[in-house]
Amino acid sequence: MIPSYKGKEVFVIYTITGITGKVGGGVARTLMDAGLPVRAVVRSKEKGEPWENKGCEVTIATIDDAQSLIEAFTGAEGVFLMVPPIYDPEPGVSNDYEFPEAYKILEAVRTAIDVARPGKVVYLSTVGGHVQEPNLLNIHKIMEDGLRSLSIPITILRAAWFMENAAWDVDAAKNGFIHSFLNPLDHPIPMIATIDISRVAAELLRESWTGTRIVELEGPQRYSSNDIGAIFSRELGHPVRMETVPRAGWEEIFRSQGMKNPMPRMRMIDGFNEGWIDFEGGAVEFRKGQTSLDTVLRELVRT
Repeated sequence: MIPSYKGKEVFVIYTITGITGKVGGGVARTLMDAGLPVRAVVRSKEKGEPWENKGCEVTIATIDDAQSLIEAFTGAEGVFLMVPPIYDPEPGVSNDYEFPEAYKILEAVRTAIDVARPGKVVYLSTVGGHVQEPNLLNIHKIMEDGLRSLSIPITILRAAWFMENAAWDVDAAKNGFIHSFLNPLDHPIPMIATIDISRVAAELLRESWTGTRIVELEGPQRYSSNDIGAIFSRELGHPVRMETVPRAGWEEIFRSQGMKNPMPRMRMIDGFNEGWIDFEGGAVEFRKGQTSLDTVLRELVRT
């Protein structure tokens, strides 16, 4: 079946999940700027209207519903696949790291891909997506492992810590003081701007390959909590002090914020702090973004 776009037959259309967010929206805009048709996957008609007005085909679907995803993936040359963040996963039957939500999503996605047979899939994973040690990022390991066995071309795009996570710190920075869970304060970790993730994902969707490949992506350099404080200081014109949140108090803090199962998130932060959450390296393909943390924080301060 030849897919249609705005009433005309076309041979290429790209299905974008997560299009209402920074990364998915950036992927869609990059493809559209190149003159390529995009199918927006949204959860409601209202969320789809802005994209329909931009010229996208719109499909209503949810990431854990196979039937709606089949419609979204059918006729697609490529699918950009991302899952919504799960910061407070439901505990499993026997432990905190079984992640039943991830398995439900994986089952729906695998079924939809098997039936719809899109030309290729680019899945947005994360740095540490390969790590065996129990932590919150195992959600992506579940997805990676489940997607590898599919018989269509799959690219797993492992992106570093989002620079835009610092948006949560802007108000504190304006007051001159940021509490940091990243420790030691001078320990650099891989980071990436969402605009670079979008750009690389759009590039990958237009490439050809066979089987499953992994692409790891980080920014032009690594940054620490102290770097975040120094950049905020320059952009705001006053000193911004970083102070570590003691590990012993994390669980109480997270539970006070409404989390019911904070341990996976705590172990994820431990992984960055202790260095066992990092890229796999070796024969895995590696790319670098172009956007500096200075550029991202400058924009966050201005908005």
